[in-house]
Amino acid sequence: MSVIECNGLSKNYGKKKALDEVSFVIKENTITGLIGRNGAGKTTLLKLIAGFIHQTEGDIKVFSKNPFNSLAVSANRIYIDDQMNFPNTLTLQDILQSAASFYVNWDQLLAEKLFDYFSFHPSLRYQQLSKGMKSTFNMIIGLSARCPLTIFDEPTTGMDASVRKDFYRALLKDYLAYPRTIILSSHLLNEIEDLLEDVLLLKDGEKCLHLSIEELKEYGVYLQGSDKCVRELAGDKEILYEKSLGQDHLQLGIKNDLTNREIQQASSMGVHISPISADDVCTYLTNKTIGGIDDVFNRS
Repeated sequence: MSVIECNGLSKNYGKKKALDEVSFVIKENTITGLIGRNGAGKTTLLKLIAGFIHQTEGDIKVFSKNPFNSLAVSANRIYIDDQMNFPNTLTLQDILQSAASFYVNWDQLLAEKLFDYFSFHPSLRYQQLSKGMKSTFNMIIGLSARCPLTIFDEPTTGMDASVRKDFYRALLKDYLAYPRTIILSSHLLNEIEDLLEDVLLLKDGEKCLHLSIEELKEYGVYLQGSDKCVRELAGDKEILYEKSLGQDHLQLGIKNDLTNREIQQASSMGVHISPISADDVCTYLTNKTIGGIDDVFNRS
């Protein structure tokens, strides 16, 4: 069953196109990583899915309904980001106790255990927390709500490394026990790839790719050897990355569509083949140039 269906989805802010004809489907009970650089359109897409804003063009369905101002969609999703706020009249303990009236699947026991684990003081107000502690408290709300559609938009802002690890582990354990559709937006794919089943990569408001994490891990390979041999082997294949390694020595990152014959040929030519990590694939696909930042210093 598809939870989210987007077809030709576009969103303009004045003359700026934040999203440009994005199409994809997200299935039920999956964890999808929404990846992209700052300004790629991730938050705009998530707000469209959550029903906070209306699209300029195209179609979007969440639980088979247009999500904009939809009570049915709102009742079955939660959106967690670093802009969340709560009334200053309520203590943190009050917020957890009141959440049960908003979320039908709310797990008070899980909320209280996480609350104690992260050493929150029940009488504190939300506005008294540091940025990292606010993100941690938001995470508790997002996990304990157990909504059929759970959206985390850059949820680890301000968290230190150990808390981020705890969050990812808690998310995975709770997802395995209570499967639901989770979208996790981040620009730190290397931290979250072990959680993900699918990756949706955005670049400049457009869909760059939408693959399973396993496919993404096999998407690209490096060719390393003499300049002449590497370029001959690469032929007309899609080049993701290029780096000179000294006189007449080259490293190319290419899309991995090498045939068995070409792999054997690489060995005979002295060209070394190695995999490109999923994180680096996303970095290279969203770079402005093939050489990345190094091209800024290339005077040739």
